[in-house]
Amino acid sequence: MHRWWRDAVIYQVYVRSFLDSTGDGIGDLAGVRAGLPYLKKLGVDGIWLSPFYPSPQHDHGYDVADYCDVDPTFGDLAEFDHLTEAAHRLGIRVLLDIVPNHCSSDHPWFQAALAAEPGSPERARFHFADGRGPDGSEPPNNWHAMFGGPAWTRITETDGRPGQWYLHMFTPEQPDWNWRNPETAAEFDRVLRFWLDRGVDGFRIDVAAGLFKHVDLPDSPDPEADARTRDSVNPLAWNQPEVHDVWRHWRAVCEEYAARDGAERLLVGEVSVPNAREHAQYVRSDELHQAFFFDLLSAPWDADAFRKVISEAMADIAGTGSTVTWVLNNHDQVRTVTRYGEPTVEGSGLGPARARAAALLMLALPGAAYIYQGEELGLPEVVDLPDDVLTDPIFRRTGSRARVRDGCRVPLPWSGQASPFGFTTGDGRAKPWLPQPEYFAEYATDRALADTRSFWHLYRDGLQLRSSLAQLHDGRLTWLDTPPGVLAFVRGDGLVCAVNFGTAPTPAPVSGTPLLSSGPCPADVLPGSTAAWWINGL
Repeated sequence: MHRWWRDAVIYQVYVRSFLDSTGDGIGDLAGVRAGLPYLKKLGVDGIWLSPFYPSPQHDHGYDVADYCDVDPTFGDLAEFDHLTEAAHRLGIRVLLDIVPNHCSSDHPWFQAALAAEPGSPERARFHFADGRGPDGSEPPNNWHAMFGGPAWTRITETDGRPGQWYLHMFTPEQPDWNWRNPETAAEFDRVLRFWLDRGVDGFRIDVAAGLFKHVDLPDSPDPEADARTRDSVNPLAWNQPEVHDVWRHWRAVCEEYAARDGAERLLVGEVSVPNAREHAQYVRSDELHQAFFFDLLSAPWDADAFRKVISEAMADIAGTGSTVTWVLNNHDQVRTVTRYGEPTVEGSGLGPARARAAALLMLALPGAAYIYQGEELGLPEVVDLPDDVLTDPIFRRTGSRARVRDGCRVPLPWSGQASPFGFTTGDGRAKPWLPQPEYFAEYATDRALADTRSFWHLYRDGLQLRSSLAQLHDGRLTWLDTPPGVLAFVRGDGLVCAVNFGTAPTPAPVSGTPLLSSGPCPADVLPGSTAAWWINGL
């Protein structure tokens, strides 16, 4: 069986911001289908679709009201089938985003729980509890939600009395499932099979270290840790040992389908845990195939820092038999050009050079890689969106713009000199759901494809070279001695990758030499090297 996922490059499609086929200003599944030839030309192996399920969109689809349908905003099941079929014809695999930690407060099961009595089977599917204090007016524990505010909301019972509280580790519109209830596991088994029967190639699992909470729901010694870091660090709410049984079962379901036709279905988890060693526990041979390794994304621009996180990943994660799943960005992070550069509106300064270097470094590493849409265009973060257009629930919950995620979700520019830059293909009367800045014209796809020096060509050439190296997935990597500020390694297939982090001599460009090649490395950086991938991050 070909283990395609081990070295696959997957492109994350944030559906509402990719391409709008109806003219309503919101991207949709038909728009994704129209963009498939573009992604085929780029050279990716698959796409991961952000949630498109029926949802009130309090958190842009991560509040799911029905896991087995398509929200009319994005199309319908027939359009999803057309998209999957079209992708498969082009050799592109399709991964769905599944959200098992929480659902929408509009979900029928949660609505049934609100209408039921305390202690009922309906409420047992979620985390309902009596409040503390003589009148139950205090939350059951002191946990805070990751998106700000308490992690508990009190309901009004059907007779009008103040009632129980329910747990939501993100927003009140996203109640957490109770995975200690066997009905929850059975329901998600049904959901998995529904989509696998429609031909999907796997799932990206949201909040994969969540699901189970400490059985006693005790107070946390640091109740504001999740809200302060906006990460899943409360050890009572995340990374409970029982979660591994879920992934063993899901892996068995995927292998059942693989046994029928010889094609492996992929499970890749969003796993936020303290270190690479705990990360490795999620990708053991009978659990998830892969889990995003976020430490590379969060590492400062420093050769020693990159070497440290790469070494830890190769030692702990690759040792499980899985491969490391590298990522530099996603829909929750500041775009790479801006993160590595200066805090200016257009991300000028060192950001573009560093983002280019980081991209090629990621593509050179053994394992799989995920690319967030727009990174291949070098798009900067849109940092000056006015308050009245922000839609991120973090802003609504906290009143602060810190870590608000709208800036990386602005719709893609495809063509032209003014908004909507080809994003919406209707009559043009509907504006994109987030405003596009004027400078997006410089990053439009048509311009990027025409300029061989663009980010797009850098990614395309890197992907082509990567796909030509048959031993990429063998997992071997040896560090080389280098001058200060340079990171260099040799892979099992003999390719050398060298990255200048800003202090090594910059090689003089050679006329006629392509930006990306497997030719000689500058002698003053790696003396004696004859085959190298030289990346200048100055």
